[in-house]
Amino acid sequence: METVELHTANGVMTIAMNRPDRKNAINNLMWTELLQAFSIAELDDSVRVVVLTGKGGNFSSGADLSDPVRGEESPYRHQLIRMRRIGSTIAALHNLNKPTMAKVEGVAIGAGFALALGCDLVLASLDAVFSAIFSKRGLSPDSGSSWLLPRIVGLQKAKELAFFGDFIKAEEGVNLGFVNRVVGNDELDALVEEWSAKLRDRPPIALSMTKKLLNASFAASFNDVLESEATVQAVNLYSSDTEEAIRAFMEKRPPRFEG
Repeated sequence: METVELHTANGVMTIAMNRPDRKNAINNLMWTELLQAFSIAELDDSVRVVVLTGKGGNFSSGADLSDPVRGEESPYRHQLIRMRRIGSTIAALHNLNKPTMAKVEGVAIGAGFALALGCDLVLASLDAVFSAIFSKRGLSPDSGSSWLLPRIVGLQKAKELAFFGDFIKAEEGVNLGFVNRVVGNDELDALVEEWSAKLRDRPPIALSMTKKLLNASFAASFNDVLESEATVQAVNLYSSDTEEAIRAFMEKRPPRFEG
């Protein structure tokens, strides 16, 4: 891939946006390659955790406004086609069947902010800044951010962030609920490794279904959720991981989950 770098070790796949000279601005090719990367992670059973990050000290400055989006140089016949392609990439991240974590340094702006929000967990360095900058570019929120923001920070705060497009420091992101943890720049790698290791050692089937339950909860009634929980738990109770958890408890040792 030209704009995305993949690295897998010990069950953790790191997907790094790799246009550091543009602060990892997302062009048409990167949207396509991110979709490919998410598909690879989805289908690789050896991958337990996915970490999304950016090279060169920034997460992503958002959509690359210098990339041709209209006219003869654009690969898309209509902007609706292009936006649906972006939507497919965002949906692939949101629906990925294993835990995802955004490792954010520097800027996470516009579509870059949306990509971070689309991950299950967000770990950030002290220098990280976030912005739903769309209104300052004459645009409305996209890349799933109009759905994600109200669910994470509440409707009124989401409107404030979207209307003004202000830059939000990582520590304020913790207070608003879209950042899980902030640490010093030299501590971020260690924190990501620590959380990745913990997630890697959890039962993969149970985590996958937990993610699915939580993501669907806002669109479901309470009775629908109870039925979904019953179905999911029945699958868990017949899995080898549950048997292993019970054996490990009885033998007073850490469980070894295989999925």
